[in-house]
Amino acid sequence: MTSHSENDNDSTTANTNFFAPTSLDFAACHQVFVAEVESLYNSNDNNPGDTAPTSDFSAKPQQQQSDQGLVLVDTIRKPGMPNQSRAFYRAGPRYPLHFQSKPPIISKKEDGGETVDKENDDHDNPQPLNAAIVTAGGLCPGLNNVVRELTLFLYHRYHAHQVWGVRGGWNGFLKKKTSDNDNNQLQYEPILLTPEWVNNIHHQGGSALQTSRGGLDETQVLQFLQQRNISHLYIIGGDGTHRAAYKVHQACRAQNLNIAIAGIPKTIDNDIDYIDRSFGFYSAIEAAQASIRTALVEARCTLPNGVGVVKIMGRSAGFLAAFAALRSGDVDAVLVPEVPIQLRGPNGILPHIFRRVQEKQHAVVVVAEGAGQDLLEQTQETEAGSGNPKLMPIAEYIRDQIIHYFQVEQGQQVRMKYLDPSYSVRSVPANATDSLYCTQLAHNAVHGCMSGLTGFSCGMVNNRTVYIPIPQLVATSPRSMDPNGPIWDRILAMTGQPNPSQPAAALSKVNHSPTSTNDKDRAQETPLGGTASTTSVGTSFPKLPEPTVH
Repeated sequence: MTSHSENDNDSTTANTNFFAPTSLDFAACHQVFVAEVESLYNSNDNNPGDTAPTSDFSAKPQQQQSDQGLVLVDTIRKPGMPNQSRAFYRAGPRYPLHFQSKPPIISKKEDGGETVDKENDDHDNPQPLNAAIVTAGGLCPGLNNVVRELTLFLYHRYHAHQVWGVRGGWNGFLKKKTSDNDNNQLQYEPILLTPEWVNNIHHQGGSALQTSRGGLDETQVLQFLQQRNISHLYIIGGDGTHRAAYKVHQACRAQNLNIAIAGIPKTIDNDIDYIDRSFGFYSAIEAAQASIRTALVEARCTLPNGVGVVKIMGRSAGFLAAFAALRSGDVDAVLVPEVPIQLRGPNGILPHIFRRVQEKQHAVVVVAEGAGQDLLEQTQETEAGSGNPKLMPIAEYIRDQIIHYFQVEQGQQVRMKYLDPSYSVRSVPANATDSLYCTQLAHNAVHGCMSGLTGFSCGMVNNRTVYIPIPQLVATSPRSMDPNGPIWDRILAMTGQPNPSQPAAALSKVNHSPTSTNDKDRAQETPLGGTASTTSVGTSFPKLPEPTVH
């Protein structure tokens, strides 16, 4: 009889027959630089029975951080690349646990009821496992899924004592402004989350905890955490929210608080660097299809010369507009922030739309909200809360330019249909793919905090969930679509629209690669420090492949 080991060896040999060794220098990888995640690790973690908090926090040993393995970042090898790669720690459960928790023992009473054995109840533990969850920034499909999965996993897997839902983003930590100096009442009272409370929220769009922009006050956040004896704080938000989360993390470290801070990246624009995609992105693509189909039906069924213009979200990145158009297959022109717009001339978008209408009697145009801002006069106005520059109404401008081009310059009628579904694409519930993704992110974020990791975000890189240090995540965020990359190439192939040549200024604006000078300057300006482009020994890496493209 053949042994198990022999079978394994035969199988391995057979599999390698399909591969050949290579001597190509650019394929070699001789050194790996690992993104180190901060930790609350202390000597008590080697003695699970001792749960008293200690001020002796130090970096967790590397072998304990990497017990789930490493995920290489630079998996695509090209000529000119260094013989090194970056890597993140793969997410997952780690032992020993930094935070200890155990389920209470339930005893039956003579009258048929139940009572909790207080001697074994984790509620009497000197360091009970309490957690808080906050959603900040704009809405996104899947927010409720993440909140639900965090809550259920904390209770059912790690036997948490309490899980608090902070309402209204960072403003939920602020106290009401009254004449009473001793006022402890919050602007928005938090919700004690239970399995029953979160049971059905994943079927709803939006955030059951509600959200807002801005409002961070580290002092009041720390007061909230200490008053409720919070051990974990989970923050769901974009790159701005993550920068704020890291300030809270730094404040906790400065006061030597035994609190783990974890982020889960959220952006409807899919513009957070490193991660394959943000949760909710695929759901938003699906939601945008209804508006594109409506524009198509209206334009196709209206004579003469029906044109539909659809405005899609995308402040500095055109991922959502591009993927929605590719998913539809019915779009004749796509305008994104990364590619400059020429209205007229050989590469003009207006003559292209006119030709399309002449060919098939209708056309559909998708416009990202941040496209073509250089065509309009800018103002000094900013968005409330976020402080971002207020975007000019480019979609309406393109609509009016199309009407003028047809009627005045070409002397033909046009039947214009304009749709603005921008908020509707982010308010829908998560689809099946995003729901599963939310579960992965939530569970692995809890695993990381339970082992004492802190100051990290949980995202998917190269189809594996990893722990990313927050300073590294935000150093090159927000990212933009490559105007010379495969996504835009597919748009051009589908629409047949002209591709205007880009001036150097436009290229420098959109090329947010880890090796660009702009990114290094931006990273030096941030108080978080560090860049995603170089290692401690000065090795530079090329731009990462575009996200969600295979």
